[in-house]
This record gives sequence, C-alpha cells and structure tokens, in this order.
Amino acid sequence: MPLHVPPAPAPALRSVLAALGSPTAVSEARTPSLRTAQGPASPELPLPVHVLDHITPQGTSPTRLAGWRFLIRCAERSVAAADAILTPDGWAFSHFFEGPYITSTERALRHAEAMPMPCQPRLLSVPELYMLTLWLHRDCTDDGAEGSLAATDLLVPLAPAPPGIAAHRPHRVAELLPMLNHRLTPAPLLSSPA
Repeated sequence: MPLHVPPAPAPALRSVLAALGSPTAVSEARTPSLRTAQGPASPELPLPVHVLDHITPQGTSPTRLAGWRFLIRCAERSVAAADAILTPDGWAFSHFFEGPYITSTERALRHAEAMPMPCQPRLLSVPELYMLTLWLHRDCTDDGAEGSLAATDLLVPLAPAPPGIAAHRPHRVAELLPMLNHRLTPAPLLSSPA
C-alpha cells in the first residue's frame, strides 16, 4: 500500500537535526548505538505520536498529539529514534532512545507497504497498557497532527505487546478497542459474604 507519510512540522525536524549535530546531546543520550554509529546520521520517517488516554463507552476514542518521532538512520539501518514535543515556545527536541520499538516499527511499516489500501502511518500510544501501535489511518488527506480513530483504521501492535495481544497482527480499530477497553476497565470489587 502506498504509505502517505505526513510531513513533520519544520521546527520539529530542525530541533532533531540540531540535537544530532550537537556532540553534547548525542554523548549524553542513553543510546549506545547512536554514540558508536559510524558515518552521518539522519532523521527519517517522521511519524506523529498520538496518545489514547481513555476509551469512551460509545467506542469512540479521542487521541491527543504528543509529538513527532523520527527514526535515526545511519549506514542503511535505524540505530535510534528521536522525539520532538510541542512546548509553549514551539517544537523542541525531547530525547533520543533505542530499543525494540525501533525495529518493530520498521517491520510494521514494511508490512503496511505491502497491503492493498493507501493509508497515513502514525503511532498510537496506550500508556496504561505500556502499548505502542502503528496506526494506519485511512484518510490520507488528514493532517497527521489531527484526526480521530475511525472504525476502519488499522492498528498494528508493536513488539513487545501486552500479554494476550499479538504483535504485528493488524486489527481494525472496531475490533481492538473493545479488547483494550476491557483491559483498561477496573475489575469490580468482590463483596465479602455477610
């Protein structure tokens, strides 16, 4: 499927480029692979990161934009990622990081490119479940910073996924949200017999 990657805000990209060009920012980052990378590093594949704080009883789920994530490539592979966040003064570099979500994101994007329908890739975080998904939004004309989950959008849980949720298996929003809602709803307290 053709992926329609939305353009990141120019100040967000500039903040990440400035951090990559700063020996202090790179050396203080907790990313050994970035510190030891040989050759120039470049930010690629900017993805808006949305957060799902709660699921409404109607199943609609408002999201909020938390930032933009860039995969940092060096010598033909991603070695880290960088986040830019919106501050009162505008877009600013937040931090570099590495870990399993980087390779998992690349894998999910490769699979998404092979699907027949066009979409706009985003990331969707569910903090209460420590879960990150690739959100394949069907409306490619939407601004990547806006838009809400549509029932026909696909969510691809990234590895590591919470127990009982298969990583890298695409789910329609209408299918996955009830499962997530069940996990987010506190269990009723059992009353003791009188």
